[in-house]
Amino acid sequence: MGNCISHEPNKPNFTSKLILQNGQLREFTYPIKVSDLLQQNPNCFICSAEEMEFDQFPVEIGGDEVLRPSEVYFELPLGWRSHPLQAEDMAALAVKASLAISSSGYEYDEMMISCGCGSPRKVELMASLFSEKERPPLVTVARKGKGRRRKFVAKLSAIVEE
Repeated sequence: MGNCISHEPNKPNFTSKLILQNGQLREFTYPIKVSDLLQQNPNCFICSAEEMEFDQFPVEIGGDEVLRPSEVYFELPLGWRSHPLQAEDMAALAVKASLAISSSGYEYDEMMISCGCGSPRKVELMASLFSEKERPPLVTVARKGKGRRRKFVAKLSAIVEE
């Protein structure tokens, strides 16, 4: 988000991706106007992931604009227009998009990220951090006089850059 763009290096991707409020992904292989999307849900607005910035208000896309291919968009509630995006909001949207894309059936194992510096880096998809299949192991720790207490050990992953 922000000044970064994402794309797959090996396969051309000419669909516009819209992440709905409920976390579902809608892909459009044809040009579609924002106004057509808003007819289905008038209690929201559409914004581009590329235009989102920390501590800035989300930029609403005009109704006459057409979604651009290979771009990711979010359907957000109208109330979000009145407050700047916080780190928690951005993180929640990133997780929602990552899960939506990973559950769409496409193989997005590795994606390329290009930032403002102009150097593309290969990163792993963030959805792997939130996999339901892998749960952190439970460790039992003995404590003097208080019996046994279960301690959760977090298994963290890193985003690999090349």
